[in-house]
Amino acid sequence: MLIIFLGIFSQWLAWLFRLPAIVLMAIAGLIAGPLLGIISPEESFGELFRPFISLAVGIILFEGSLNLNFREIRGFNRPVIRLVTVGAFVTWVAGSLAAHYIAGLSLPVAFVIGGLFIVTGPTVIMPLLRQAKLKPRPAALLKWEGIIVDPFGALLALFAYHSLLFIEGEVTAGSFGLFFLASLFAALVGAGAGWILGQMFERGKVPEYLKAPVVFAVVLFTFALSDAIMHETGLLAVTAMGVIMANMNISSIGDMRHFKENISVLLIASVFIMLTASLSVDVLISIFDWGIIAFVLVVLFVVRPLAVGIATIGTDLTWKERVLVGWIAPRGIVALTVSGYFASVLLEAGYPDAEILTALTLALVFSTVVAHGFSIGWVARKLDLAFSDEPGVLFVGANLFTTKLAVLLKEMNKRVLIMDRSWGRLQAARQAGVPTYAGEVLSEHTEYDIDITPFPTLVAATEIDSYNALVVNNFVPDFGRENLYQTAIHQADPKDFRATMSVRVLFGNEWNVHKLEEKITEGYEIRKTTITAQYTYEDFLENWHEGTILLLIIRASGAIAFYIADQHTEPQPGDTLISLAPPAQKEQRIQERLQSSRVKNGTQS
Repeated sequence: MLIIFLGIFSQWLAWLFRLPAIVLMAIAGLIAGPLLGIISPEESFGELFRPFISLAVGIILFEGSLNLNFREIRGFNRPVIRLVTVGAFVTWVAGSLAAHYIAGLSLPVAFVIGGLFIVTGPTVIMPLLRQAKLKPRPAALLKWEGIIVDPFGALLALFAYHSLLFIEGEVTAGSFGLFFLASLFAALVGAGAGWILGQMFERGKVPEYLKAPVVFAVVLFTFALSDAIMHETGLLAVTAMGVIMANMNISSIGDMRHFKENISVLLIASVFIMLTASLSVDVLISIFDWGIIAFVLVVLFVVRPLAVGIATIGTDLTWKERVLVGWIAPRGIVALTVSGYFASVLLEAGYPDAEILTALTLALVFSTVVAHGFSIGWVARKLDLAFSDEPGVLFVGANLFTTKLAVLLKEMNKRVLIMDRSWGRLQAARQAGVPTYAGEVLSEHTEYDIDITPFPTLVAATEIDSYNALVVNNFVPDFGRENLYQTAIHQADPKDFRATMSVRVLFGNEWNVHKLEEKITEGYEIRKTTITAQYTYEDFLENWHEGTILLLIIRASGAIAFYIADQHTEPQPGDTLISLAPPAQKEQRIQERLQSSRVKNGTQS
């Protein structure tokens, strides 16, 4: 209970105060475990501790690989390939040499652990990307590298270990060759499981309510089967399975992805707490050895930039993208879990220096998590590779009202985008200089053409009520229910409709999109009124003209707050109130200005 609570509570605090979640989870585990001794997961779970961690990592890696659609890297696949091949190799060699000459490990042990240290992985990369709001290219590079390299890091360490045994004559060439066969078998098992499962889903052989549980069970089975044949090949199997399913265009892949994301959040939180809480005080003290500290600094400031610099030679990456990718490489759960396994087998093989592997790994993991977790947002913003915190609005449905509102928000330096299935309906928005996209917002293809990261708010304002509700409910996992809105219902009783679909109705139940368009046709204008200490909200209400519709408030901080049905929203001094005002009010304001001008001219004369 405490493990799950601390993990989720840490993530909530991270969201609340905009801090790196992985840092808070690591700190929470250290405080509850070795520092205060409240929990000791390894003792509590006993023999189930390592298998649970391994299976959890397998599920997390599968969930990450389920997002690896090749269309995402269309146009810049060369840097990705170079990063996961040349970059990984340079990291292995340079990191191993640093472990030998700086941390004092023997060459065999250094090359084994150096292979493991190439991994970043979805357990640390995905929370950082969620936090930093990077632009598509650098985000895709870091995500693909983390997920693809994750299983190969463990396999590379295993390869180095088998090479060591082969050189020392403890295994034959045939036994050494079995390593490659086992790795190939794991990849084929994973790919085959993914393809068969995808075909079953597409042909209706699995009912909807069983799809997510079936995927969950098959992932665990595939991982365990491969790992039973050869240790650490299970990660390769589930990665292959996820990549195959991600590129099969399975219609229900979105629902499975949301389910796996929820599971992964729980597992990442739990595993981080379990691993850090299981460390001993002696291990924590040993990480302050000067050799370990120097090794970490070399990995951070020499090995990683060198690997990325060499890997990206001849690619079209900008120098800013190279700097960012060359800095961000946090190590995570796979490094912590697998290093314990290799520490034990190397000690048994007669390498006493392997006893510092746990401390060395912990130092690298914690240092990179803290350094990259706190700096990724700042560095990305300085390099102009992250979207600013300025709120944006994505309008689904092009019409007179959404175009007028988008124009005003754009004039106020807010990011806006209008999407519609009809190119013709977007003509007015295009002529007004508003960014547009002609396509189906619910289509999987759209998410590879348009990045919705800069738009934390979505407004569904098409003429079809059921479609608006479908869009809103489809994007709940991406935006959060509090950031999704739709215009009022006009085809049925709003109360009946809202009873079946949970929606936030804009402006009031009587203002559907047809009535809003009618008001624009009648000459209504979208106006902005700045609320100050001299001109208060009460003053605005006193000058209220019948027919005025309150639309939204732009807070002094820049945040956007829409008026919605059954909820009172009040502007404060410094806020800007946006309303749809009737032409009578417009004429009245013109008359007031003319009268003021006459009085001023008369005074001057």
